[in-house]
Amino acid sequence: MTNMTCNWQAPFEQLSPGDAFTSRARTITESDVVQFAALTGDFHPLHTDAVFAAAGPFGERIAHGMLTISYAVGLVPLDPRRVLALRRITDVVFKRPVRLGDTIHVEGTITGLSPLTEQAGLVTFSWRIRDAADRLLTRASIEVLWATDAPAEAQEEPEPASKSTGEHAVFGQELHPAGSFVPVPL
Repeated sequence: MTNMTCNWQAPFEQLSPGDAFTSRARTITESDVVQFAALTGDFHPLHTDAVFAAAGPFGERIAHGMLTISYAVGLVPLDPRRVLALRRITDVVFKRPVRLGDTIHVEGTITGLSPLTEQAGLVTFSWRIRDAADRLLTRASIEVLWATDAPAEAQEEPEPASKSTGEHAVFGQELHPAGSFVPVPL
């Protein structure tokens, strides 16, 4: 069940600390783990060798921790017109193993808002990845660059729509015209 007080379409200036959400869920499959191992080159036997893993601390194969975090990012409904970039993932703690067949979801809360430029601010979330029994599997702090409603600085004349390549479009809507870089202070 998806529960939200966080408005993913809202501009940065309308967000508030304490805004929360619960994402949709996803079941972690054997195929997910095998494909992630192939993609990353992480063939640790706790993930890929059933005999080795059965004798290990969890008694069976488990999902990669980074797979869990990656799927969490995919479960959160980040609006590409507002969330310009993932900036940082910190304080990740893997509390319990994610087993093949576990269904995970993300619960999150805005814990911080920092204006950066006229065009964007930094939003800090506390994420908790949980299983179907509501046990905490992983927690992390996530920072994203979030667009404001401030007008963009004067830029070169945009290309006519008929010549647009669509490379900056999602679902037919322009995100940010080519060359509209949003500088972010380090």
